[in-house]
Amino acid sequence: MFVAAEMKDVIRVTPENFHHSLKHSITTLLNRKLANKVVLNVGLCIALYDITHIGHSYTFPGDGSSHTEVKFKYIVFRPLVEEILIGKIRSCSREGVHVTLGFFDDILIPVNALQHPSRFDETDQAWVWEYPKEDGEKHDLFMDAGEPIRFRVTSEVFEESLPTGPPGSERPVHTIAPYKLTAAINEPGLGLLTWWETAAQGDDDDNNDDQDNE
Repeated sequence: MFVAAEMKDVIRVTPENFHHSLKHSITTLLNRKLANKVVLNVGLCIALYDITHIGHSYTFPGDGSSHTEVKFKYIVFRPLVEEILIGKIRSCSREGVHVTLGFFDDILIPVNALQHPSRFDETDQAWVWEYPKEDGEKHDLFMDAGEPIRFRVTSEVFEESLPTGPPGSERPVHTIAPYKLTAAINEPGLGLLTWWETAAQGDDDDNNDDQDNE
């Protein structure tokens, strides 16, 4: 889920930061620049892990700042495709189930990746797994907001988006998520944790009954 990505950048340290050590200034500026930002084809940046190389610092005419090429490792969130994660349901829509990890919200379980058969309940705004019972009846299992859910990552998409302009500018606001995950729960063991905890409890009760009968 988390990896240490090797990256490099040129860091501009302004004169007001010269009283700090160069490494301290670079660390502060890297975290300020990257933390909680998505880097295209890299992932969601979390925190600086290590600075592996600090090059020579240069100044340029008309600019009193120093410019230093830095190589570093940054902890990023980028789960593997097929990796299984646990999050919470953020909301449901006709598009599918929207999941959050707390620090990352752009996860969608589309309709075709839900347990089958499922239906969307307009009143509760929740997807419902119509779980078939042995007697042929169906038991409704609601996927309510806030419930813990186990899912498998099936794909990822990076979107290159333009920065928005300052308040009052004519530049349109872009709401496209720069990094999105698609997931699935349509296999045994995936879905709401309570589904399988209940099933396991039922199996234990059946085993205890069998032992009592013996």
